[in-house]
Amino acid sequence: MARTRVRITSLLALSAALLLTAGCGDDSGTSAETGSDAKKEKPVVVVTTTWEGAFAKAAGAEDVKVIVPQSVHHAPDYDPKPSDLAAVAEADFVLYAPFEPYAAKIKEAAGSKAELVEVNLDNDADKVNAEVAKLAKLFGTEDAAAKWKTTFDAEYATLSKDLKASWPGGRSPNVVAQVFTAWSAKLAGATTVGTYGPEPVTPAQLAELSRKKPALVLDNAHMSTGTVLPDSGAKQVKIVNYPGDDLDLLPVYRNAAAELKKAMNAS
Repeated sequence: MARTRVRITSLLALSAALLLTAGCGDDSGTSAETGSDAKKEKPVVVVTTTWEGAFAKAAGAEDVKVIVPQSVHHAPDYDPKPSDLAAVAEADFVLYAPFEPYAAKIKEAAGSKAELVEVNLDNDADKVNAEVAKLAKLFGTEDAAAKWKTTFDAEYATLSKDLKASWPGGRSPNVVAQVFTAWSAKLAGATTVGTYGPEPVTPAQLAELSRKKPALVLDNAHMSTGTVLPDSGAKQVKIVNYPGDDLDLLPVYRNAAAELKKAMNAS
């Protein structure tokens, strides 16, 4: 009888241990499920170009799919492929610019329930920070965006200070800028005496801009119409707006600063 009691007691202890182990397994499963849910909560973002992509990455998005390849010189002319539509169908957000007419068509054709977000593509530092903050709020990634802003603001300040130290004769140079490159004039602390584009410069505009006698013409590498002010003596600087495939916005500012500094030192 005693032996039977011992056996029963042992079985009860074993059963309790198995239940405890199973309980731990359930907790582990719940934890894994929570982790999976957390992963799912990270937004899937589809962007039309690397420009929007860089804004999304700065805002904290990690899963970013770019539709228009960098090899396409003029993004609004791009013709979406079936694979693009498949990517949009899986997206939480689709980012586009107002001058890209195909974005809404992409979403509609894909039957996606993604939120279509219009992005103000302008590399002006204040506008970039505003757009990144807006996107971070949508994505739920405010902490990541705040860290990026700290790095961006410090880098921008350093580049701007260096460019101002390079002013010819210590004076802010007069510049003419294409409308999408005015941000680079601000970075350099230059004095913008006129703008042009995105339409080709008319003879009347040409005469008006020439009278301003700018030292530099800040041309848009993606929408160049050739030499803007020929025979004016102004140095034409090619400014690139679109980031690379790494979707890093900071090199855009570094490259613009390098080109501007080179042009000013040659003055």
